[in-house]
Amino acid sequence: MCFRRLPSVLGVLCFAAALAGSAQARDQIRIVGSSTVYPFATAVAEEFGHKGSFKTPIIESTGSGGGIKLFCAGPGDANPDIVNASRRIKASEVEQCAVAGVKEITEVKIGYDGIVIANAKGAPRFDLTLRQIFLALAREVPTPSGKRVPNPYKTWKDVDSSLPALKIEVLGPPPTSGTRDAFVELAMDAGCKTFPELAALEQSDKVAFQKACDSIREDGAWIDAGENDNLIVQKLVANRSALGVFGYSFLEENQDKVQGSRIGGQDPSFEKIASGAYPLSRPLFFYVKNLQVGKVPGMREYIAEFMSEQAIGDEGYVTDKGLIPAPKAERAKYRADAQKLVPLALSGN
Repeated sequence: MCFRRLPSVLGVLCFAAALAGSAQARDQIRIVGSSTVYPFATAVAEEFGHKGSFKTPIIESTGSGGGIKLFCAGPGDANPDIVNASRRIKASEVEQCAVAGVKEITEVKIGYDGIVIANAKGAPRFDLTLRQIFLALAREVPTPSGKRVPNPYKTWKDVDSSLPALKIEVLGPPPTSGTRDAFVELAMDAGCKTFPELAALEQSDKVAFQKACDSIREDGAWIDAGENDNLIVQKLVANRSALGVFGYSFLEENQDKVQGSRIGGQDPSFEKIASGAYPLSRPLFFYVKNLQVGKVPGMREYIAEFMSEQAIGDEGYVTDKGLIPAPKAERAKYRADAQKLVPLALSGN
C-alpha cells in the first residue's frame, strides 16, 4: 500500500497505480495533497483504521497544488476523495473543479501551522526581518533610485551588516507546494511591501506587484528540495551553512537536529503561532469531494474523526503531532460545516 510520504511525482504515480484497472466501486478512501498536513492526516487515518469499521485510508504526499489538480480532475472513483492543503484553495482551482464536474466541495479548516526558517542545531541562529528575507531571496531587488536589478547579494552580510557572512543558501519547497505559496505570501510579499514604491504596485498594477514581489531567485540561492520536509532537515544537518523552509511540526519533531530562526524577533513556538504573534503563521485545510460521501464507505466517519476534539482539540492526538489548534468556537464552526457538508461557494476565495 502507498501509505507513506513520497516525492510529488512518485506520489502521483503511486496513487495512479493504486487506482489502475479498478472498475468497481472503492471501499477505501483516497487522499492526496500537502506534505505539511500529511503527518496529521496519517495520524487520523491510523486511528480511524484501528477502530476496525472501515479500511485505513490511502494517503499520498503530493503537495497542495499537485493534490488539488488530482482532486479536481473529475468525479468518481478514478480520482481522490479528499485533498489536504496548507493554503486555501484558489478561486481558479474551484472553477477548474466545477468545469470537470466536481461542483460541490466542502472546506474544512483543521487548525494552524507556522512556516519555519531553520538551520542546524549549534550553527549561528538567525533573527531575520521580513525585509531581509525578501532582499535575500527576491529575483530582483530595488536600488536607492527605485530601479529594480537582478539580486546581487551573495551572503547574508551583503543583505544586512548585522547578519552572518554566510552564503545565502535556502532549501525550500517547490512551486507545487502550499508551503511555498504561503511563504511567498507571508514572507516575500510582506517584505516587499516595506518598500513604499513596491507596496503601491499592489493597488495600481497587481500583475506587476506579483512579478516584483513573488518571484524567487533562480541563481542557486534558493534550492527546490521537493515535497519531503524530512529530507530538508537531513540536508540542513549535513550543511550547517544552509537554511531550510518547512512547517512547524517538522521543527518540533527534529528539535535535537535543527533550530528555528526568529522572525521579527519572534520565536517559532506553539504559543507565538497560536496567538498570531509569529509573522509566518497560516491555516491548514482539507477539502472533501461531496459526491463521494455515501459512495466510498467511511467518508463521513473519517471527517468526524479528524474534526473531533480527541484529534484536533487542545489536548488532541493531532495537536500532539504539532498542529496548532484553532480557537474552540472556530473548531465548532468548521466541525458543524463538515458534518453538514456545506459546499464552498464557486467564487472560491
